[in-house]
Amino acid sequence: MTFDDFRQSLTATEPPAGLTPALAGLWWDAKGDWSRAHESAQQDEGIQGSWVHAYLHRKEGDPGNAAYWYRRAGKPVCREGLETEWRTVVTALLEC
Repeated sequence: MTFDDFRQSLTATEPPAGLTPALAGLWWDAKGDWSRAHESAQQDEGIQGSWVHAYLHRKEGDPGNAAYWYRRAGKPVCREGLETEWRTVVTALLEC
């Protein structure tokens, strides 16, 4: 799936079949459902889920919790805009 395919899928009511929990979290986030996004990210206890979890807590306005999840993901705390970070994370996870 390409980034454009992923973005196009946002017109649907459910995420595409086969998305990882981390990508499903970013899909729900783009749909404006932070709670479902967080639930999806929590299903992946690895690096990908931790990275999405960090982004979500940063978006929520909880920098301390976000910093914890960035450390778990092995990523620096992001200083870019949230939209830019969302695009970066989606693109990276689609390439995995």
